Amino acid sequence: MKLNSIKIIPLLIIFALVLSACGTPAVEETAAPVEVVEPEATEAVVEMTEEPEAEPEIVGTIKIGAALSETGRYATVGLDVRQGYDLWVNYVNEEIGGINVDGDLYLVEIIYYDDESDADTTVKLTEKLISEDEVQFILGPYGSSLTIASSSITEQHGILMIEANGASESIFNRGFKHVFGVLSPASFYAKAVMEALADAGAKTVVVGIEDNAFSISVGEGIVFWANEYGFEILAEESYPNGETSSAVFDPIMTKFKALNPDAYINSGHLNDGIAAAASAASLGFCPGGMFFMASANFPAFAEELGDTAAYAGAATQWAATMSYDGLYLGSPGDYYDRYTSAYGMDPTYQAAESTAAGFVLQNAIEAAGSTETAAVREALLNMDITTFYGDINFDETGKNVAHAMAAGQVIDGEFQIVWPAEVAVKEFVYPNPNCGG
Repeated sequence: MKLNSIKIIPLLIIFALVLSACGTPAVEETAAPVEVVEPEATEAVVEMTEEPEAEPEIVGTIKIGAALSETGRYATVGLDVRQGYDLWVNYVNEEIGGINVDGDLYLVEIIYYDDESDADTTVKLTEKLISEDEVQFILGPYGSSLTIASSSITEQHGILMIEANGASESIFNRGFKHVFGVLSPASFYAKAVMEALADAGAKTVVVGIEDNAFSISVGEGIVFWANEYGFEILAEESYPNGETSSAVFDPIMTKFKALNPDAYINSGHLNDGIAAAASAASLGFCPGGMFFMASANFPAFAEELGDTAAYAGAATQWAATMSYDGLYLGSPGDYYDRYTSAYGMDPTYQAAESTAAGFVLQNAIEAAGSTETAAVREALLNMDITTFYGDINFDETGKNVAHAMAAGQVIDGEFQIVWPAEVAVKEFVYPNPNCGG
């Protein structure tokens, strides 16, 4: 036992030396302070390490219906409207991946039918879209008369219609709750035109009015703004809806020519406007100013009439040269570039306002976080936005009360904005130099 103890002692000494070298510092040395991690800091670290939220996924499709004029008297404009709608659909589905509805993405599908430019057909097709195809929303047709017909069905079913091509006041004075129009109402079409004429010194006007809801509303606006700016209206003449016969227009133009007015204003559509202009030219009726309110702004007007179209004017809801900078697609110029790239043709204002209608519906759905009618309607009533098309703000009747009209003339073969001055790209030409004063 004694011998074993002697052997163990050196080992104990070595072990003690190792502990002394590797152990804790002497008590008199001050240890470095230890940072205490507070509970809040710990929570923050946990939050930073959480996985990011998942990207929205496509979960369904929003079905929309549209009865448009592929044939009949509105076929030319019907194509503009459809291309305007399709441009919006392509943007939603192909560029942004769908409409975001409370964190989920929905693609857009539009079901189209040809209304043949006929009100009765429009009614039947709107019913079919709602009852058989079970669409959730309706985008409007072209023209006030067809919009009035179609919206009577959407109102019966409590389906929202966003319409872009019906400006008649009668669309909005029926107490309907489910129709919203992105364009300025018809009574404001003549405001910029009459301002331009008054500023140029014109004092007297004659007025031709096509017999339909839109043109009558525009005509009422012409009378109102003429009185506001101190014009004398020498005569008003009405002609049948859709009329293009020289046998109808020649007597009217003969009467107007004898009155020697400073300006002639036609309240109609594309084809009757072309016929009225041709009749006036054939009879030598060429006052200082001539405006074809919803006609001379179409490229087809100048293409059909050639030199006769020079300095003819029109009202317009939109032009590519305007200076809006909106939530969607940027400026009017940006929209112009996109549209011409897609379709190889210039956009009319009817195309632009149709695209705007799609964005209005999209904005309302996203703001509501729902596709339920009541929620989307409430979002429409609260909407106050600017798009490439201009300002959007609806009153209780569904009219857009924020949008401004402009006036233009065919100059150098192209319709160009001449009024108001802040958006004009050309000076207003008055009197027409081709008319001898």
